Amino acid sequence: MDAQHNLPLGSWLPLARCAVDRDANGRQDPQLLEHLLMHPNTRVLLQNRDTVLVGALPGGGLALDLRVFTQLRPVTAATAPNPLYLGKILHERTNTDGRVDPVGTSVIAIEVDDFHAQQIEPNQRRWEQLTEVALELSDLDVGLFTEALALRNFHTSHRYSPRTGAPLTSTEGGWVLRDSEGGAVFPRTDSAVIVLVTDADDRILLGANRNWSPRFYSLLAGFVEPGESFEQAAAREVLEEAAAEIVELNYVGSQPWPFPASLMVGFTAKLAPHQDPATVCADEFELAEVRWFTRAEIREHPELLPGRSSIARAMIEQWNGQPIE
Repeated sequence: MDAQHNLPLGSWLPLARCAVDRDANGRQDPQLLEHLLMHPNTRVLLQNRDTVLVGALPGGGLALDLRVFTQLRPVTAATAPNPLYLGKILHERTNTDGRVDPVGTSVIAIEVDDFHAQQIEPNQRRWEQLTEVALELSDLDVGLFTEALALRNFHTSHRYSPRTGAPLTSTEGGWVLRDSEGGAVFPRTDSAVIVLVTDADDRILLGANRNWSPRFYSLLAGFVEPGESFEQAAAREVLEEAAAEIVELNYVGSQPWPFPASLMVGFTAKLAPHQDPATVCADEFELAEVRWFTRAEIREHPELLPGRSSIARAMIEQWNGQPIE
């Protein structure tokens, strides 16, 4: 893990990796998507519900299976009516069919229903969720997957104008939704803080949500409330969830969590010196239990930890000093 400290802050977080030029200027072309759908060099990321199509690389490893739209029969513009422009790739990439996509290749995302997904690729194991494959994908591919999922979730949850109730129309490559009067609705991001708290013995404080079955433990986290800073939210959430007062709050990094639209902002903190670690306790609503863990306990029970694509797992492993297999 020490080598990661030479990287930009937070770039070691699983979903904070990206190599995509989102091309905000290119989105202004009203004919952009129409042209890209017909261009032979455009690559298509295929979405079905919350999965995308992936496959094995010729030399080993996993990658997004990016296709050419005009070859996706029986899929047509009518059966994939809401394409999204993801931008241009910043690094040359090798596709699952061995084709090399050069720098500057445009990528769009289209969503296909279950019937067309089955026609395109009947092997259900190749339709994967982000949390299952994030660590196996390159920076470029995990960035495309995360971006596509977040933008698709925005479209799914914003079908009507919050001002007029009228249907919204996708513009600017899918990045702006407009009503009949031109009113704009932009993609939203819900900020949440997540805090790694240690005590004087360098134990880590983890909590188990009442709804997690089987039970596992994670860092304390919660959404930022209106009129609140990240730092204020971190102190409030830890106090509310675990009755713990914290000091020495330090920013670690952030990563998107598109389930459906969160941005997880990570901090480390220490238990206030005047508080006895034994006095921490779970709240009466959200958490079933909070407890302190040593590194030895964490290493002995990896099954109690959150998934490896989460910022919580990455921060715990950084505190541990090495990955926890």
